[in-house]
Amino acid sequence: MYPKNTWYVACTPDEIAEKPLGRQICGERIVFYRGQASRVAAVEDFCPHRGAPLSLGYVENGNLVCGYHGLVMGCDGKTVEMPGQRVRGFPCNKSFAVVERYGFVWVWPGDQALADEGLIPHLEWAVSDEWAYGGGLFHIGCDYRLMIDNLMDLTHETYVHASSIGQKEIDEAPPVTTVNGNEVVTARHMENIMAPPFWRMALRGNGLADDVPVDRWQICRFTPPSHVLIEVGVAHAGKGGYHADVQHKASSIVVDFITPETDTSIWYFWGMARNFAAQDTALTASIREGQGKIFSEDLEMLERQQRNLLDNPQRNLLKLNIDAGGVQSRKILDQLIAQERAPEAQLIATSATPA
Repeated sequence: MYPKNTWYVACTPDEIAEKPLGRQICGERIVFYRGQASRVAAVEDFCPHRGAPLSLGYVENGNLVCGYHGLVMGCDGKTVEMPGQRVRGFPCNKSFAVVERYGFVWVWPGDQALADEGLIPHLEWAVSDEWAYGGGLFHIGCDYRLMIDNLMDLTHETYVHASSIGQKEIDEAPPVTTVNGNEVVTARHMENIMAPPFWRMALRGNGLADDVPVDRWQICRFTPPSHVLIEVGVAHAGKGGYHADVQHKASSIVVDFITPETDTSIWYFWGMARNFAAQDTALTASIREGQGKIFSEDLEMLERQQRNLLDNPQRNLLKLNIDAGGVQSRKILDQLIAQERAPEAQLIATSATPA
């Protein structure tokens, strides 16, 4: 159960650099490739001849050639030609609105008449030279809402990520959740604590002492359909915390774009954007490696959680104070899905602009 009249991250440009990519998005099997003038195109991953996956074919002169019998498809889903066969009457494949922006390929899997590029969220960190970004992709066997729950309640860091970003002070600082329209914000601030290993590394990367007390913050922002951007950082204690000047802190935005594949599987595009030492490529690589290890620690927990829920559909789960961010996010999703299923579908505006 997921919204479809909205933009999701489908892939990154490098994934379609050499050959077509087949990927299921919100239950739709889609092939992504570079068509005419190297523009990204997306059509059903289904050859109208015998149903072969078009993603097993290749691109020639901007058209997609089926790797089974050579049927040639255009970017609009129309059959262009086939060896020894007239194709004028062939039915069209479904094509999808697709946009390459901010280092990602975005797709609209729902009603194509409603696709509006203006609804793609603005990502300042992706266009500014003052920011650096490094990230990756995981395929995870869980409901996309379980990942949203995970990201909107960072209490689990103390236990799942004990060796990197977790610390007992997270448990001791109660989060505060607010709702503003379709945005849910859960914020937690910790004062005069010692930084955990990952953040000690980040402090050193910004030329700051890592063995002194710091103030730490985590501000999780959910926006539909399934984007979670998390402002995180540490500053030397007493310098203003979240509002400290750059020379006293190391801060970043954890980027989480969660794209449903099926009801119980997701494509998880993760990364971290930072606005300090932006030109230090070695630091970017080091942070990316550290983040990759951290995110991989969630995989088994989420997949095992999903299996438990499927095996025990009758169980009622407890709701705790720390769940407020996930609960409010799910309420918004339920409302949007209900609107989408109404006679007049509503557009789902995505807004992921960091504060």
